[in-house]
Amino acid sequence: MPVHIDIHKAGGIIIQDGKLLVTRSHGKAHFIMPGGKLENNETAKQALVRELREELQLNISETDLELFGTYRATAADAPDKIVEMTVFIVHDLSEAPVASSEIAELAWIDSKPTKFEVGSIVLHDVLPSLLQRELIA
Repeated sequence: MPVHIDIHKAGGIIIQDGKLLVTRSHGKAHFIMPGGKLENNETAKQALVRELREELQLNISETDLELFGTYRATAADAPDKIVEMTVFIVHDLSEAPVASSEIAELAWIDSKPTKFEVGSIVLHDVLPSLLQRELIA
């Protein structure tokens, strides 16, 4: 039986000094990867480029994105919703991310975050894969 997907998102893996960038939106408890919902007729790459510009003031192109995987889980701050997230590694980042728009806070986490509540896709899918590939500490 097919799973009903309530939310389609694109997420970006940004790594610096062996740590993964995560963001927390205003009014939310969980830190998740930067990115956001796909808008009408938008590809996951297009959505991520737009979201990184809006939320972190980063100017990247689709060619800076490498597909990492697609994951499904219960939405971090909406337990009655299923989210499907297409995740990309962001390469050639030349600017420092700056929290803007709906982003309240940025954090850099290692493979075992203890200070923050982290969304399930980050915690159960992305971090273990990054650790296995020796991309984070």
